[in-house]
Amino acid sequence: MMLTELSIKDFAIIDEISVTFNDGLTVLTGETGAGKSIIIDAVQLLAGGRGSVEFVRHGTKKAEIEGLFIINPKNHPIYNVSKQFGIDIEDEQIVLHRTITAGGKSICRVNGKLVTLAILREFGSTLIDIHSQHETQSLMHPENHIDLLDLYNRDEIMKAKEDYTYLYNELVNLENRYRKLSNNEQEMAHRLDLLEFQLQELEEASLNPNEDEILEEELSHLANFERIFTSVQDAYNALYGENKGLDWLNIAQQSLQDGRNYNDFLSEKAEELTSYYYNIEELSFALRNFSETLEYNPARLNEIESRLNEINRLKKKYGATVNDVLEYMAKIEEEIDEIKNKDSHLNRLVEQISEMKKDTFLEAKHLHDLRRRAANSLINEVHDELASLYLEKASFSIAFIPEIDENALTYFENHPVKFYKNGIDQIRFMISTNAGEPLKELDKVASGGELSRIMLVLKKIFSNHQGITSVIFDEVDTGVSGRVAQAIAEKIYQISRDSQVLCITHLPQVASMADTHTLIEKGENKNRTSTNLFELKPNEQVEELSRMITGTKLTETAKEHASEMLHLAENYKKQEIN
Repeated sequence: MMLTELSIKDFAIIDEISVTFNDGLTVLTGETGAGKSIIIDAVQLLAGGRGSVEFVRHGTKKAEIEGLFIINPKNHPIYNVSKQFGIDIEDEQIVLHRTITAGGKSICRVNGKLVTLAILREFGSTLIDIHSQHETQSLMHPENHIDLLDLYNRDEIMKAKEDYTYLYNELVNLENRYRKLSNNEQEMAHRLDLLEFQLQELEEASLNPNEDEILEEELSHLANFERIFTSVQDAYNALYGENKGLDWLNIAQQSLQDGRNYNDFLSEKAEELTSYYYNIEELSFALRNFSETLEYNPARLNEIESRLNEINRLKKKYGATVNDVLEYMAKIEEEIDEIKNKDSHLNRLVEQISEMKKDTFLEAKHLHDLRRRAANSLINEVHDELASLYLEKASFSIAFIPEIDENALTYFENHPVKFYKNGIDQIRFMISTNAGEPLKELDKVASGGELSRIMLVLKKIFSNHQGITSVIFDEVDTGVSGRVAQAIAEKIYQISRDSQVLCITHLPQVASMADTHTLIEKGENKNRTSTNLFELKPNEQVEELSRMITGTKLTETAKEHASEMLHLAENYKKQEIN
């Protein structure tokens, strides 16, 4: 699953480019200002990011971005998203398209179908995960941590979450009914007046189940009476009477009867035709009997039309069909009874809410226990990964913060807790990067280099669980060097083993790990600045790595160093594969 083709036209300083991406790790390098960040901006817009007329190339009418994604696994989350929004996926391909006009309009399409920006964002978030040094990411949003933890042990937690959600929704419905029924007396009196008026109107209508469908059928019959009568009469007259269909069939079957004793074929067909004759004779009698029942009644036609007008008036107010209207009528009868007998119903609801809270708490506790076990496993895995990035002194933890409600009657671990859609937990990823320092929330970590490494660790762990098609790293290696840079390069490559990775970098260590190395250059075309992309050949890759090592002047030493880096990277990748 991957981003295969990306086309960009009249976007910022990009005139028109079309680039093919491969699986694995694609590294994009180039001088500062060559347009690397513009490529990421384009992909962000394709994923549903906020647009601006500033992106439209000067002197053009619109900027266009299009991406082709290949989706191989049938269980990829994108299939649920496409089903939700009624968009077909054919040949395991999805095409996202975004146009921004010079007038500020944004036009979005998925597989050729016009969609809103919000829908495009739903598709984009499932296909593309962009991480940059400066941009806030999903991993940095505390409100997302509970969903990430749930994904870590998806099979067990999702089943428990479904059970909890069902009970939670039932509890919310009961509590809403209680609040609605316990409103002030004046509101209840007004509500009762309205419901009794509606009930009287519906009772006076005396509706019957499926009455609208029955009357529509009868109306069609009466409105087409002449055509029905003529069809039956013409068919009957063609079959019955002197020198009509049955007469000729009788002659034919008598003729075959005369010769049946002399030939087996004639005997067989004589019996067959005789059977046909009697069947058609019965059919003609049925047509005659039916025609005798036909009677045109204009008064009945007017009566049906009047009744349907009344039914349609009620359907506009109370339901799409008569059955829906009758169902609504039953509901308001029940609500009227509740209001008139409010105290007894309130007492019953209190009992039901109490029992439902007990059941909901048991499921919430089970969900909490599963999350605890998943958290312990995740903490151990994060510590192992942090050590590989030279953060041996770092400490990672997951804080479970109950949703405390002082007015709640349900207690968990000595705290009064309230039920929420995700259970009774708030989850926070906590980190301490140095020994002796207290744990802080992940988004409070200050060092850019440390933050990059922590983010890479979490990205590597969660990439398998999130099902993202393409992961994009935009200079996440800023602020690191030496052995840490090499460790980051290896971690990015490890992520590319499970997801397609596109990485913009200034580090030669990361670039040397590339399965595909693409150079981004800024040039001129017709006296205008433009950005171009080139896939580097092995010898060109050596030169680009040398430039990244020395900065400007290429030296033989730098080239030797670049060749050695590529050789070591190749050996590392072979070890990872084996």
